[in-house]
Amino acid sequence: MTATLGTNAALPTDDVDPFSHEVLEDPLPMQEALREAGPMVHLTRYDVYAFARYEQVHAALVDWQDFQSAAGVGLSNFRHEEPWRPPSLLLEADPPRHDAPRRVLTKVLGPRALRRLRDRWTADAEALVDEVLASGAEFDAVRDLTSVFPLRVFPDAVGLGREGRENLLPYGDHAFNAFGPANDLVERGTPRVAELSAWVADRCRREALAPVGFGADIWAASDRGEITPEMAPLVVRSLLTAGVDTTVHGLSAVLHAFATHPEEWQRLRVQPSLARLAFDEAVRWESPVQTFFRTATSDVRVGDHVVPDGSKILMFLGAANRDPRRWTRPDAFDLTRDPSGHVGFGMGIHQCVGQHVARLESEAVLTALARRVRSLELAGPAVRHHNNTLRAWESIPVRVRTA
Repeated sequence: MTATLGTNAALPTDDVDPFSHEVLEDPLPMQEALREAGPMVHLTRYDVYAFARYEQVHAALVDWQDFQSAAGVGLSNFRHEEPWRPPSLLLEADPPRHDAPRRVLTKVLGPRALRRLRDRWTADAEALVDEVLASGAEFDAVRDLTSVFPLRVFPDAVGLGREGRENLLPYGDHAFNAFGPANDLVERGTPRVAELSAWVADRCRREALAPVGFGADIWAASDRGEITPEMAPLVVRSLLTAGVDTTVHGLSAVLHAFATHPEEWQRLRVQPSLARLAFDEAVRWESPVQTFFRTATSDVRVGDHVVPDGSKILMFLGAANRDPRRWTRPDAFDLTRDPSGHVGFGMGIHQCVGQHVARLESEAVLTALARRVRSLELAGPAVRHHNNTLRAWESIPVRVRTA
């Protein structure tokens, strides 16, 4: 995208509230309306500019020069407002400040680390699935499986102690709610913000982390001068903030997809190597991270219109991932599809650095299930968990027949 002056005459407008409970329960009608309205829509309720088509969302994600993250990836504009916590060095920073922390975390979470974890996580997933299946033919996939496994294995990999791990999910839930407006969802988490933030900050100290793990590796990078000692705890915090909730909701998305698409479950059983593709297709289809904001660094032309300097842009990742201009049969969960190119993990320099960790966790769980479960179906109505940024499930009751 090229920064240029122009006029916003005849720009489509909409007064929809993307953060209302009605939309959070079912965002698909709003997403379709925004996609069909045009490449860019002015959302008058919040005075932001919406991108819902794949082309514009992808372009904005990779164009950090025109659409910055450093002014916040939520509705709050850090040019004028004080952030509720020190900004993330990865998610809420641009080059050059973003570069060193990104390099360190990319190396820490690289192929060598994942090879080291694969066997352990595979065994942990098999043990957990055996525990769940031993309890009976019906269980809640969220309560008993998808919210349990990431909290079991990922904090271990970081080097986090056992005590207080239950704080990670409510902390992450509030952090993602805080990217939206100050609505009732934010108010719900506010009473515990100070307590949870203090706990997370304390856990990011070198002394609080195990001598072996992702956290220790980050601190070792500061010893080598790759990042400063002041940066190290913020990089560890990025792992704890984004490394659990998003994986929980990604796992929930793929299990709900299989529970409602029995033919795809049979396809996975026959070919367990499809587990990683299935997770990516579920991330495209469900988009656990639905939205992120950027801020225009100048007047930026998008098609026939201009985003004014300093304005907030709301990128609808979920809408882009179901854009029929990009995807054939976009509303279908389909394991014959190549889902690569989806923006569920972002794109460009801010693309999720931990996405391969999430894929490994999902592969372990899905492979363990596929070996043991002949059929998987809903045993009752699934219940949504509302969050300003995340598309999540509170409960997915399922019924299985074991192999």
